[in-house]
Amino acid sequence: MIVTLNTQSLASLDEVRAFLDGNAAVAFSPPAAAERYRWLETTLRQFHYATLKRADKGLVAAFARKVTGYSRAQLTRLIGQWQHGRRIVDRRGPPAQPFARRYTAADVRLLVALDRLHGQLSGPATKKLAERALTVFGEAAYARLATISVAHLYNLRASAGYQRQRGHHEPTRPRAVAIGERRRPQPNGQPGYLRVDSVHQGDFDGIKGLYIINLVDAVTQFEVVTAVSRISEHFLVPALQQAMDAFPFILRGFHSDNGGEYINHRIAALLEKLHIEFTKSRARRTNDNALVESKNASVVRKHLGYSHIPSRHAELVNAHLRDDLTPYLNYHRPCFFPEVTLDAQGRQRRRYRYEHMDTPYERLKAIPGASDILKPGLTFVDLDVIAHAMTDNQAAEHLNRKRQKLFHRINNNTAA
Repeated sequence: MIVTLNTQSLASLDEVRAFLDGNAAVAFSPPAAAERYRWLETTLRQFHYATLKRADKGLVAAFARKVTGYSRAQLTRLIGQWQHGRRIVDRRGPPAQPFARRYTAADVRLLVALDRLHGQLSGPATKKLAERALTVFGEAAYARLATISVAHLYNLRASAGYQRQRGHHEPTRPRAVAIGERRRPQPNGQPGYLRVDSVHQGDFDGIKGLYIINLVDAVTQFEVVTAVSRISEHFLVPALQQAMDAFPFILRGFHSDNGGEYINHRIAALLEKLHIEFTKSRARRTNDNALVESKNASVVRKHLGYSHIPSRHAELVNAHLRDDLTPYLNYHRPCFFPEVTLDAQGRQRRRYRYEHMDTPYERLKAIPGASDILKPGLTFVDLDVIAHAMTDNQAAEHLNRKRQKLFHRINNNTAA
């Protein structure tokens, strides 16, 4: 070795001192750990390290540090080991008892499958799905995931095992219209107050895209999604009538932004006929319709994306939203529900606790006297049949299959 050749001739402490004080560059490279241990043993024995004075011990230690490349602390440990047994060995090794893994590779695969089925919801919603799979539908495979902390669920998503498996904007211009009352609705804990908004699937090369109409109940987050080929009153009124009929409880309020598709006399006449109060968002109060706007991103865009869907497919898309997406959202997809408190200044504070996460249907059933607010002729026995016809995962699989078939038909038809 280069180290051995360059240090063999240093037989006295004076030669070591001259080596350390020399100005000339010395060519050497530290050898492998085992060879460095042998060299250090030989050097300590050669200079009778145990019998040296303190200053001379420091000289030998400085020489050893320069040759081996060890830090001062590491060299002190190795010299101490030599003094006790005149041997230097590598004491490192595998731990006597490795840490047990609580969440196995099977749990990671299960989490991957769960995220694929449900479109990778938030951590709390995913944990709630695992809990429901275990407690509601008796799927024992979810026993460990049902007890995982939300923070560690994100750790599993970041793990290598999980990772291996897996135009022009035109702002709305305000226009004063004496239709609807400009205020925020006050449900007072009672379902039936809808928040409504529309999502456009874009125009492409002069071909109009369809519109998605999203209606969400402010208290239970019960949600109905429908599609229309045009946003005009001619198409919108029948679509809203169909969507409102899909809610299982009596409707009391209808709240929208100030878009002309909702603020018109035909919509107002429809709501007046149904004895539903009509309210609209206030200026500079962005939270008035925040619930449905957040659902536009987390539900509509997540499910249908941002790609252009020609308006001629509105009937096909509407059937899918009505028969597949809407039941999944209401009976199988968990949502956060806020806990509202007043602070010292009298302002409302919302906290979203995990224990307050439910599906919209569970939330509806938990309302006191809920059976009295259902539409005539409808009971929770009837709704339970729908809720338990499939597990959450089966409903997600069904939804994903139907969505694939939908886009396959749309793409083939568009290409033709």
